[in-house]
Amino acid sequence: MRIPIAALIGLIFTGAYFLAAIFAGLLAPYGMAEIVGDVWEPASAEHWLGTDSIGRDLLSRMIWGGQTTIFVATAATILSFTLGSILGFIAAVRGGWVDQLLSRGVDLMMSIPSLISALVVLSVMPVTLPVLILVMGLLDATRVFRLSRAVAVDIAVMDYVEAARLRGEKQTWIIFREILPNALSPLVAEMGLRFIFSVLFISTLSFLGLGVQPPLADWGGIVKENKEGIVYGIPAALIPAVAIATLAISVNLVADWVLNRTTSLKGGRGG
Repeated sequence: MRIPIAALIGLIFTGAYFLAAIFAGLLAPYGMAEIVGDVWEPASAEHWLGTDSIGRDLLSRMIWGGQTTIFVATAATILSFTLGSILGFIAAVRGGWVDQLLSRGVDLMMSIPSLISALVVLSVMPVTLPVLILVMGLLDATRVFRLSRAVAVDIAVMDYVEAARLRGEKQTWIIFREILPNALSPLVAEMGLRFIFSVLFISTLSFLGLGVQPPLADWGGIVKENKEGIVYGIPAALIPAVAIATLAISVNLVADWVLNRTTSLKGGRGG
Protein backbone atom coordinates (compact mmCIF):
# COMPACT_ATOMS: atom_id res chain seq x y z
CA MET A 1 0.00 0.00 0.00
CA ARG A 2 1.48 3.29 -1.13
CA ILE A 3 0.63 6.33 0.99
CA PRO A 4 0.60 9.72 -0.78
CA ILE A 5 3.10 12.28 0.45
CA ALA A 6 0.39 14.62 1.74
CA ALA A 7 -1.28 11.83 3.72
CA LEU A 8 2.10 10.64 5.04
CA ILE A 9 2.89 14.14 6.31
CA GLY A 10 -0.55 14.28 7.91
CA LEU A 11 -0.04 10.90 9.57
CA ILE A 12 3.37 11.92 10.94
CA PHE A 13 2.14 15.19 12.45
CA THR A 14 -1.10 13.70 13.75
CA GLY A 15 0.74 10.74 15.26
CA ALA A 16 3.33 13.03 16.85
CA TYR A 17 0.65 15.18 18.47
CA PHE A 18 -1.28 12.19 19.80
CA LEU A 19 1.86 10.50 21.12
CA ALA A 20 2.92 13.72 22.85
CA ALA A 21 -0.54 13.93 24.41
CA ILE A 22 -0.47 10.32 25.59
CA PHE A 23 3.04 10.51 27.04
CA ALA A 24 2.87 14.11 28.27
CA GLY A 25 3.99 13.11 31.75
CA LEU A 26 7.21 11.63 30.35
CA LEU A 27 7.95 14.28 27.71
CA ALA A 28 7.19 17.51 29.57
CA PRO A 29 10.38 18.89 31.20
CA TYR A 30 8.40 20.64 33.95
CA GLY A 31 5.03 20.50 35.63
CA MET A 32 1.92 22.02 34.10
CA ALA A 33 1.86 25.07 36.41
CA GLU A 34 5.47 25.12 37.61
CA ILE A 35 7.12 28.57 37.50
CA VAL A 36 10.73 28.04 36.39
CA GLY A 37 11.98 31.40 35.11
CA ASP A 38 11.32 35.03 34.40
CA VAL A 39 8.41 36.41 32.39
CA TRP A 40 8.59 35.78 28.64
CA GLU A 41 12.19 34.60 28.52
CA PRO A 42 13.43 33.91 24.97
CA ALA A 43 14.12 30.40 23.72
CA SER A 44 17.24 28.87 25.24
CA ALA A 45 18.88 25.52 25.90
CA GLU A 46 17.00 25.30 29.20
CA HIS A 47 13.64 26.46 27.83
CA TRP A 48 13.36 25.47 24.18
CA LEU A 49 10.30 27.64 23.51
CA GLY A 50 11.00 30.22 26.20
CA THR A 51 8.65 31.00 29.08
CA ASP A 52 5.13 32.37 29.25
CA SER A 53 3.49 35.38 30.85
CA ILE A 54 4.23 34.29 34.42
CA GLY A 55 7.47 32.39 33.90
CA ARG A 56 6.29 28.84 33.17
CA ASP A 57 8.15 26.71 30.63
CA LEU A 58 6.24 27.13 27.37
CA LEU A 59 7.25 23.75 25.93
CA SER A 60 5.85 21.99 28.99
CA ARG A 61 2.68 24.07 28.80
CA MET A 62 2.30 23.15 25.12
CA ILE A 63 2.68 19.42 25.84
CA TRP A 64 0.24 19.46 28.75
CA GLY A 65 -2.11 21.75 26.85
CA GLY A 66 -2.03 19.44 23.85
CA GLN A 67 -3.03 16.54 26.07
CA THR A 68 -6.07 18.45 27.36
CA THR A 69 -7.09 19.79 23.95
CA ILE A 70 -6.79 16.45 22.17
CA PHE A 71 -8.50 14.54 24.99
CA VAL A 72 -11.50 16.87 25.11
CA ALA A 73 -11.79 17.03 21.30
CA THR A 74 -11.51 13.24 20.92
CA ALA A 75 -14.05 12.51 23.65
CA ALA A 76 -16.51 15.08 22.24
CA THR A 77 -16.09 13.65 18.72
CA ILE A 78 -16.73 10.08 19.90
CA LEU A 79 -19.83 11.23 21.80
CA SER A 80 -21.18 13.23 18.86
CA PHE A 81 -20.65 10.40 16.38
CA THR A 82 -22.08 7.72 18.62
CA LEU A 83 -25.21 9.72 19.39
CA GLY A 84 -25.64 11.41 16.00
CA SER A 85 -25.07 8.29 13.90
CA ILE A 86 -27.37 6.05 15.91
CA LEU A 87 -30.19 8.60 15.97
CA GLY A 88 -29.70 9.36 12.27
CA PHE A 89 -29.89 5.69 11.33
CA ILE A 90 -32.95 5.17 13.53
CA ALA A 91 -34.69 8.14 11.92
CA ALA A 92 -33.94 6.80 8.43
CA VAL A 93 -35.01 3.23 9.16
CA ARG A 94 -38.10 3.96 11.25
CA GLY A 95 -39.37 6.95 9.25
CA GLY A 96 -42.78 8.39 10.06
CA TRP A 97 -43.30 10.33 13.28
CA VAL A 98 -39.95 9.15 14.70
CA ASP A 99 -38.09 10.68 11.78
CA GLN A 100 -40.14 13.87 11.96
CA LEU A 101 -39.65 14.27 15.72
CA LEU A 102 -35.88 13.75 15.59
CA SER A 103 -35.36 15.84 12.46
CA ARG A 104 -37.40 18.80 13.71
CA GLY A 105 -35.63 18.67 17.08
CA VAL A 106 -32.26 18.77 15.34
CA ASP A 107 -33.41 21.64 13.11
CA LEU A 108 -34.43 23.56 16.21
CA MET A 109 -31.03 23.03 17.85
CA MET A 110 -29.17 23.98 14.67
CA SER A 111 -31.16 27.20 14.30
CA ILE A 112 -29.07 28.62 17.16
CA PRO A 113 -25.31 29.02 16.45
CA SER A 114 -23.26 26.42 18.32
CA LEU A 115 -20.94 28.96 19.93
CA ILE A 116 -23.83 31.00 21.31
CA SER A 117 -25.53 27.87 22.65
CA ALA A 118 -22.32 26.73 24.32
CA LEU A 119 -21.67 30.15 25.87
CA VAL A 120 -25.20 30.30 27.29
CA VAL A 121 -25.02 26.80 28.77
CA LEU A 122 -21.49 27.18 30.15
CA SER A 123 -22.31 30.54 31.71
CA VAL A 124 -24.81 28.86 34.07
CA MET A 125 -23.08 25.51 34.61
CA PRO A 126 -19.78 24.59 36.29
CA VAL A 127 -17.08 24.56 33.64
CA THR A 128 -15.47 21.14 34.05
CA LEU A 129 -14.04 18.77 31.48
CA PRO A 130 -17.05 16.38 31.60
CA VAL A 131 -19.43 19.33 31.11
CA LEU A 132 -17.36 20.65 28.20
CA ILE A 133 -17.29 17.24 26.53
CA LEU A 134 -21.04 16.77 27.02
CA VAL A 135 -21.95 20.23 25.67
CA MET A 136 -19.63 19.96 22.66
CA GLY A 137 -20.70 16.40 21.90
CA LEU A 138 -24.42 17.19 22.02
CA LEU A 139 -24.09 20.31 19.86
CA ASP A 140 -21.93 18.55 17.29
CA ALA A 141 -24.19 15.49 17.19
CA THR A 142 -26.75 17.54 15.26
CA ARG A 143 -24.38 17.81 12.27
CA VAL A 144 -23.58 14.11 12.43
CA PHE A 145 -27.30 13.30 12.64
CA ARG A 146 -28.09 15.14 9.42
CA LEU A 147 -25.26 13.46 7.52
CA SER A 148 -25.93 9.95 8.83
CA ARG A 149 -29.66 10.27 8.20
CA ALA A 150 -29.12 11.50 4.63
CA VAL A 151 -26.72 8.64 3.88
CA ALA A 152 -28.93 6.04 5.57
CA VAL A 153 -32.05 7.17 3.68
CA ASP A 154 -30.29 6.43 0.39
CA ILE A 155 -29.01 3.06 1.61
CA ALA A 156 -32.32 2.00 3.20
CA VAL A 157 -34.00 1.69 -0.21
CA MET A 158 -31.32 -0.57 -1.67
CA ASP A 159 -32.22 -4.14 -2.67
CA TYR A 160 -30.07 -5.84 -0.02
CA VAL A 161 -31.76 -3.82 2.75
CA GLU A 162 -35.18 -4.73 1.40
CA ALA A 163 -34.06 -8.36 1.27
CA ALA A 164 -33.02 -8.15 4.94
CA ARG A 165 -36.45 -6.79 5.83
CA LEU A 166 -38.16 -9.60 3.92
CA ARG A 167 -36.03 -12.14 5.79
CA GLY A 168 -37.47 -10.73 8.99
CA GLU A 169 -34.26 -9.13 10.29
CA LYS A 170 -34.70 -6.72 13.16
CA GLN A 171 -33.97 -3.02 12.82
CA THR A 172 -30.81 -3.38 14.93
CA TRP A 173 -29.44 -5.89 12.41
CA ILE A 174 -30.35 -3.64 9.49
CA ILE A 175 -28.67 -0.62 11.07
CA PHE A 176 -25.41 -2.26 12.14
CA ARG A 177 -25.01 -4.99 9.50
CA GLU A 178 -26.50 -3.44 6.38
CA ILE A 179 -26.44 0.37 6.66
CA LEU A 180 -23.40 1.14 8.83
CA PRO A 181 -20.76 -0.73 6.74
CA ASN A 182 -21.96 1.04 3.60
CA ALA A 183 -22.07 4.45 5.27
CA LEU A 184 -18.51 4.39 6.63
CA SER A 185 -16.86 6.36 3.81
CA PRO A 186 -18.63 9.69 4.36
CA LEU A 187 -18.75 9.16 8.12
CA VAL A 188 -14.97 8.65 8.34
CA ALA A 189 -14.33 11.83 6.41
CA GLU A 190 -16.85 13.70 8.53
CA MET A 191 -15.23 12.37 11.71
CA GLY A 192 -11.97 14.08 10.78
CA LEU A 193 -13.79 17.34 10.13
CA ARG A 194 -15.75 17.05 13.39
CA PHE A 195 -12.53 16.43 15.33
CA ILE A 196 -10.98 19.53 13.78
CA PHE A 197 -14.10 21.50 14.64
CA SER A 198 -13.91 20.24 18.24
CA VAL A 199 -10.27 21.36 18.54
CA LEU A 200 -11.15 24.82 17.22
CA PHE A 201 -14.29 24.96 19.36
CA ILE A 202 -12.62 24.13 22.67
CA SER A 203 -9.76 26.51 21.84
CA THR A 204 -12.28 29.29 21.13
CA LEU A 205 -14.14 28.65 24.37
CA SER A 206 -10.89 28.71 26.35
CA PHE A 207 -9.80 31.94 24.66
CA LEU A 208 -13.13 33.47 25.71
CA GLY A 209 -12.70 32.24 29.28
CA LEU A 210 -15.44 29.57 29.31
CA GLY A 211 -13.35 26.58 28.23
CA VAL A 212 -10.65 24.72 30.12
CA GLN A 213 -10.06 26.47 33.42
CA PRO A 214 -6.74 27.05 35.24
CA PRO A 215 -4.65 25.38 36.52
CA LEU A 216 -5.28 23.03 33.57
CA ALA A 217 -3.66 24.09 30.31
CA ASP A 218 -4.98 23.91 26.78
CA TRP A 219 -3.85 25.56 23.55
CA GLY A 220 -6.64 28.13 23.43
CA GLY A 221 -5.94 29.12 27.01
CA ILE A 222 -2.22 29.50 26.28
CA VAL A 223 -3.06 31.90 23.44
CA LYS A 224 -5.23 33.92 25.82
CA GLU A 225 -2.58 34.01 28.55
CA ASN A 226 0.12 35.32 26.22
CA LYS A 227 -1.80 37.49 23.76
CA GLU A 228 -0.49 40.74 25.29
CA GLY A 229 3.04 39.73 24.34
CA ILE A 230 2.28 40.05 20.63
CA VAL A 231 2.38 43.86 21.02
CA TYR A 232 6.01 43.56 22.16
CA GLY A 233 7.03 41.09 19.48
CA ILE A 234 6.93 38.06 21.79
CA PRO A 235 5.71 34.96 19.87
CA ALA A 236 4.46 32.99 22.89
CA ALA A 237 0.81 33.30 21.76
CA LEU A 238 1.62 32.30 18.19
CA ILE A 239 3.13 28.92 19.11
CA PRO A 240 -0.15 27.29 20.27
CA ALA A 241 -1.94 28.93 17.33
CA VAL A 242 0.49 27.22 14.95
CA ALA A 243 -0.04 23.92 16.79
CA ILE A 244 -3.82 24.20 16.36
CA ALA A 245 -3.44 24.99 12.66
CA THR A 246 -0.99 22.16 11.94
CA LEU A 247 -3.11 19.61 13.81
CA ALA A 248 -6.21 20.70 11.88
CA ILE A 249 -4.43 20.46 8.52
CA SER A 250 -2.82 17.12 9.37
CA VAL A 251 -6.07 15.46 10.43
CA ASN A 252 -7.77 16.81 7.31
CA LEU A 253 -5.07 15.31 5.08
CA VAL A 254 -5.46 11.93 6.75
CA ALA A 255 -9.27 12.05 6.54
CA ASP A 256 -9.13 12.89 2.82
CA TRP A 257 -6.77 10.00 2.16
CA VAL A 258 -8.95 7.53 4.10
CA LEU A 259 -12.04 8.72 2.24
CA ASN A 260 -10.36 8.42 -1.19
CA ARG A 261 -8.95 4.99 -0.37
CA THR A 262 -12.28 3.68 0.93
CA THR A 263 -14.10 5.02 -2.11
CA SER A 264 -11.58 3.48 -4.52
CA LEU A 265 -11.78 0.10 -2.78
CA LYS A 266 -15.58 0.11 -2.99
CA GLY A 267 -15.37 1.13 -6.64
CA GLY A 268 -12.92 -1.69 -7.31
CA ARG A 269 -15.19 -4.25 -5.67
CA GLY A 270 -18.18 -2.85 -7.56
CA GLY A 271 -16.36 -3.19 -10.84
